Amino acid sequence: MRLSQQSKRKEANSGMARIKIIMALLLGLRRHDLRAARTFVKIQYKDQPFLLRWMRFSVWSMRQIFITIPNGISGLDLSRSVSRTPFWLDATNPLHNHPWHNQPNATLPEEVDTVVIGAGFTGASAAYFWAKHAPSDRRLVVLEMKEAASGASGRNQGTVVMGRYFAMVRDNLLPHLDQVRADMPPKERRRLAEQFADVYCHAAARNAELIQQTVLAEGFDVDYARNGWVQERLADQQDDLAESVEAGKRFGHQDWIKIDPARVLRESGMQVSLPAGFSQKAATWHPAKWVWSLLVASLKENKVELYSNTKVNEVHDAPQGYIVNTDRGAIKARHVIYAVESYLPKMDRRFHDIIEPHQEQLSSGLGAPDSMPSDNSITGRFFFGARRGNVLLAGSDSTRVPDRLAGCSRPSRFLTKFALSEFKRLYGRFQFRLTHEWSGTVGYTPDQYPLIGKIDDRSKYMIGGMCGSGSGVAFNAARCIVNRILDRRDEPDDYPEAYFAPSRLLDAANHPWPEVNKSQAQ
Repeated sequence: MRLSQQSKRKEANSGMARIKIIMALLLGLRRHDLRAARTFVKIQYKDQPFLLRWMRFSVWSMRQIFITIPNGISGLDLSRSVSRTPFWLDATNPLHNHPWHNQPNATLPEEVDTVVIGAGFTGASAAYFWAKHAPSDRRLVVLEMKEAASGASGRNQGTVVMGRYFAMVRDNLLPHLDQVRADMPPKERRRLAEQFADVYCHAAARNAELIQQTVLAEGFDVDYARNGWVQERLADQQDDLAESVEAGKRFGHQDWIKIDPARVLRESGMQVSLPAGFSQKAATWHPAKWVWSLLVASLKENKVELYSNTKVNEVHDAPQGYIVNTDRGAIKARHVIYAVESYLPKMDRRFHDIIEPHQEQLSSGLGAPDSMPSDNSITGRFFFGARRGNVLLAGSDSTRVPDRLAGCSRPSRFLTKFALSEFKRLYGRFQFRLTHEWSGTVGYTPDQYPLIGKIDDRSKYMIGGMCGSGSGVAFNAARCIVNRILDRRDEPDDYPEAYFAPSRLLDAANHPWPEVNKSQAQ
């Protein structure tokens, strides 16, 4: 009798806990959750009629709210006292409020050779290569409106990606080429998309090798480890997985492979029944420490200066250069590099609908599945994550937000719970206590291909539209732009104008498109 009463109390408590979870999910829904729902429907049910797709989504979402998420997060500690500061930015920033922290009376220089706007992956990389190669009489200034690495570079998963794999680049670019290059036969457009993918993947591979070489040569303490990246593939994705691997190999790109469930378990600890994709040379690091290390190394040379907490308001043309107006004064520069990614439409309205801010979010906490190795990365269809020691990072979403929301940190607790329930699906039960929850914005282009090069007919450059793969593009792209400004021609330029110039989207009719290798058109 006593056992029966205890069992009933346990069931009642369990039922009340489930009701509380469900009510918290429903009452916690926010406007961005509705945006994310549209993104989900577009991806998951894209080939189905409008009414059917939303009916199917309604069934899916009810199951998530009433069954999947409550089952997935039961027993996890999801308290409300959670930090909005990204996990990475808890580390000590050696350049906090630089230079004002140590030099409160410092002033901006009146004139320099080059101004870089933004101190994230791209801006720090440009500073690093400038310090290495510029003559002593040519100065570069990095301007950052907040702190170095405070934007998307300090808000991500901490994965050093190999860029996007060949077939992904090709397949995302092709629909856009169908619109802007309707003058070409379909087979030639497909071949052109393959050429774009080939160039992108070669550049990304060099980017990854340059990063590893730099970490080792400089002795940067950035928690770098190169253990690969496992990407789950469901039943309806298996044909695409096989084709993507074959296509990459056909063009000489060997990083992206298919691995069986046994290897998936060894590499990631995920319990799956189908093959997954595996980026063999992807790595992990501490993204903020990478940015800070590059800048600290750069500032050892008198050719580079950093001014944090200095907002750029406008950039005006001037004789022989530009006037960069900030809230601390103006700087005259011969060259300007925009390294601001999703913020660019705020600064230059031409990039509305060309650089699209997409919000992604992450949470982190103490505790992780026992089977999940440290210093690895995983991805599912609608979530991503990583483990660093006893810290688990779980993220989801990539939804466009208005230009004005670029850089806003407005994470959704619903999406955090969804991502954690996906971990439960793949790893079983584990102990976890949520400590951090944040969001950030990355820049997407309509064809999901980066823009790297001049944005005027003078000397104003941009590096952006990296579509969440900034660690796979920024370092090498910054090297190439710095080399162009310095007229250094002894190194390969991996971002040729015909493929990456912003005119591809700003003025497609007059863009210098590459010639198509018709002998390989299929």
